[in-house]
Amino acid sequence: MNINDFIAAFIVPTGIGASIGGYAGDASPAVNLISKICPVITNPNTVNAAVFSGINKNILYTEGFAINSFFKGEIALRPTNHNKIGIILDKAIPKPVLNVHLNTINAVKTVYGIDILDYIQTKEEVGVNFSISESKISTGTVSNPDTLIDSAQALIDKGAEALAVICYFETPEDLEYSKGNGVDPVGGVEAVISHILTRKFKIPVAHAPAFGENSLKIDTELVDPRVAAEYITPTFLPCILLGLYNAPKLIDIEEASYFDITPTSLKALITPYDCLGSIPVLKAIEKNIPVIAVRDNQTILDITSQALDLEDKVIEVTNYFEAAGYLLALKEGISIKSIIR
Repeated sequence: MNINDFIAAFIVPTGIGASIGGYAGDASPAVNLISKICPVITNPNTVNAAVFSGINKNILYTEGFAINSFFKGEIALRPTNHNKIGIILDKAIPKPVLNVHLNTINAVKTVYGIDILDYIQTKEEVGVNFSISESKISTGTVSNPDTLIDSAQALIDKGAEALAVICYFETPEDLEYSKGNGVDPVGGVEAVISHILTRKFKIPVAHAPAFGENSLKIDTELVDPRVAAEYITPTFLPCILLGLYNAPKLIDIEEASYFDITPTSLKALITPYDCLGSIPVLKAIEKNIPVIAVRDNQTILDITSQALDLEDKVIEVTNYFEAAGYLLALKEGISIKSIIR
């Protein structure tokens, strides 16, 4: 049997306050559980946790725009080992903070042996602004995407196969997030940044924010455990380097080989209970791929199967334990009706 015959997707959209996966790598235990059943495609924020990472070799670390393209049948995923990573650093990053990130790059190379091809500072400031919309969703703008694109092109010309991007952000003042109640204030615009480069170059991309010099002083206040990883370090770069190192390559669907992962390989999509209006969910339903909605993982949205009149198309489960059991039954061909009475 081809190793790609049974693949699942585990998605927690960015910037919508998911109670599991909306913080700092706090969905890692759940996605790791699923990855013990089969290879699993997931978006970076499920496993990214600053200097920690929930990644393992059975997790396919895939940027959100690429996931949408995959579900639309535009690209395939090619599992790979050891991407050459190029790093883009925003010109706006203050020198002391830049030095911390350069030390981080060297530390990751030294400890993990990751192949970091080179880093480039943008010629101009990227100009990142973030905000929370009236609907309470994390969003933002990038005023100078061309300087990002130029730096990315230079790294790709040198042989980069994946891109790590670090842009400068003003320090957010969202106390609710630190308490585990709010939306990640920078998550939405981080997705915008990675989408720009993924759309343009069709290679793996991930973003980590860099903040001002005050971020070099570690906060000693206790925070919610789900965000703790982001409050013990001034750099969030290690997790994206660990994720990108083995991230799958993005292949035009017309060029996909037998061993590449295509939508026909996908046997289930696991997602939070109330954010079912996304491209992956709607395309999965269109393709008759089982959609498993986890009630314990709720967001600020209210897009449920009931709201979409899709109750007969969505499998609702209580938690990720139950989702794992359902997925295992699917994989082994065991009728759910024979288990649940």
